[in-house]
Formats: sequence, C-alpha cells, structure tokens
Amino acid sequence: MTLIDTVPGPSRRVLRAPGVRMGGLALLVAAVACADLFAGRGVTPEGVRAVLLGGSDDPTGEHIVLQLRLPRLLVALVAGACLGVAGLVLQSALRNPLAGPEVTGVTPGAVLGAVAATGLGLAGWESPTAVVVAACLGGFAGAGLLWLLAGRERGDPEQTAVYGVLVSAVLAGLTAVVLLVAPGELGSVVQWLIGSTEGRVWQHWNLLWPWAAFWCAAAWLLAGPLTLLRCGDEQASAAGLATGRGRGAALVCAVALTAGAVSAVGALGFVGLLVPHLALAVFGADLRITLPGAALLGAAVVCGADAAAQLLSRLLVIALDADRLTLPVGALTTFVGAGLLMVVARRRADER
Repeated sequence: MTLIDTVPGPSRRVLRAPGVRMGGLALLVAAVACADLFAGRGVTPEGVRAVLLGGSDDPTGEHIVLQLRLPRLLVALVAGACLGVAGLVLQSALRNPLAGPEVTGVTPGAVLGAVAATGLGLAGWESPTAVVVAACLGGFAGAGLLWLLAGRERGDPEQTAVYGVLVSAVLAGLTAVVLLVAPGELGSVVQWLIGSTEGRVWQHWNLLWPWAAFWCAAAWLLAGPLTLLRCGDEQASAAGLATGRGRGAALVCAVALTAGAVSAVGALGFVGLLVPHLALAVFGADLRITLPGAALLGAAVVCGADAAAQLLSRLLVIALDADRLTLPVGALTTFVGAGLLMVVARRRADER
C-alpha cells in the first residue's frame, strides 16, 4: 500500500492526475520519436525497421539510420527539453509570460557567439565542442547585458521585457554585421539563424546530454525559489527567500540550457516561449511537476516538428523536383509558433 492509497477517493484522483498526464506525455514523446526516426529520406520505413531489428544487409541503410537519424532524433529531444525548461525558468524568475529565451538576449547572444566563432574560423559544424563554448559565452553575454541595462528595474517584468527586446535587437544586428564581414560563412551559419537538426551526429549528442542533464537537474532543484518568485518579490522576501540570489541562479540555469540547445540545433523560434504556457496549463503551478512536464513537452514539440519538417521536405522534393531541398525545423516552429501566439493574443483580447 502506498501513501496515495490511504487518501480518500476524490483526493486520490487529484494526486494521481499529474502522474497520469506525465505518463500520457511520455507516450506522446515516444510516438513522435518513432515518427521522426521513420520520416527521413534515403531509407524506407521497412528498411528502418530491418536495421532496428538487426535483420538488414544494407550498409548504407545502417549508416543512415544508426549514424544520422538516431543521433538527430536524440539531439532534437534533448534540445527541445532544454528550451522548454529554460523558457519556464525565465518566465517564472522574471514574472513575465513573454520572457522566452528569444526575447531576453539569451538566444540572440548564443547565435551571435556561434556565428562569430565560425566567421573567425574558430568553430564550425564539424567542431561541436568549439560551437558549444562559443554559444554559451554569447548566451551569457546577452543575459549579462540585459541584467546591466535593467539595473534597479530588474524586478519589474514589463521593463525587463522592454530591455530584453532591445538587447535581442542589438545582438541580432551584430550578427548581421558579422555575416557582412565574413559572407563566405553564410551557408554554414544560416542553420544557427533559423534552427536545424540536419547533420547532427553522435558527437553533438555526447556533448549535449551531460550538459542538459546537469542544468535541468539544477533547474528542478530551484523549483521552490522559482515558485516563490512567481508570486512576487515581496511575498518571496516575506517567505525568507533572497530574491536577488534566487533570480540570479535561475537565470544562470536558463542561459546555460538555452546556450546548450542553440549550440546543437540553432535558434528554434517560439519553443521556449510557448511550451511553458502549455506546461502550466497541463500540470499547474507546482514547478516540481511542471518543470519535468515542460521538458517532455519541449522534447515532443521539437521532435514532432522535426518529423513534420522531414515529411514536408519529401513532399516538396516530389512537387518541385528538387533533390536537395530541405525544410529546416526552425522555419516550421517559427511559423506555427507565431500563428499560435496570434490566436492566443486574439482570444485574450476578445475576453477583455
């Protein structure tokens, strides 16, 4: 007999509800992961099945599935989890529902770091370690610039959001300048600007998963302080929380998670902004449960978008007769995310 079994019927259902939702979400992640694994070109679904079951005699098919599709799938899952957790941490720490990594200087800073390192010849897609370091430095620089500009108004969500948009615009402008100075690198950095899982290999996975595991665990340990910060600085201070230290630690986690994701898949638009809202709607305000839920939702969104992008790419190849045409997953997340954001904004405006 468990502790839940001793609780009366209605309360028992309430306690079990998050577990049921988490289990259903885990099944969804497994489903989109299978779809992503079978969606690519080069190997038929029957060929993928044969490789996974060990009955394939096609070396090319084995290489595509085991060395290209599988690490791409795993990187998409972990990068999505990082962005989902980072967005929820940012929105909770800054008490701003629009404080996604994209508009707080974190993602633009990470992209600038990766692009600048590539333009200087210090990094590239063939050297993931250098990209991770450059993206992390850029992400922390962007967050630090926002922190300095906000000054005493760091506790004001609206002012912080305004400064975040300005910092993001400045960093995006600097990225454009780097591209003008080193135009020959445009082809290699456009994936960071848009966001893509194309060409992910096991080296990317081996670098990403320990980083993601450490910082996701750190974010979960901050669930209590983040819950207090969501209530406001006065309430958090009254409860004994040092708001400055708590917010600073949360921002470090968010920046590290975002930088790790950007270094692996580039700037996937709207994932870190919209996934936290969905996680809160599904799991509620208890961040001890909602943070893991945001990780699973982020993984499902990015992996599902990657599967959809690969399927659409196959259709476009047939329709346009272009063998090399590939739809970046970042283009799909940006398009769908922008549409969803407009729908939500219209509904809230109508409710008022």
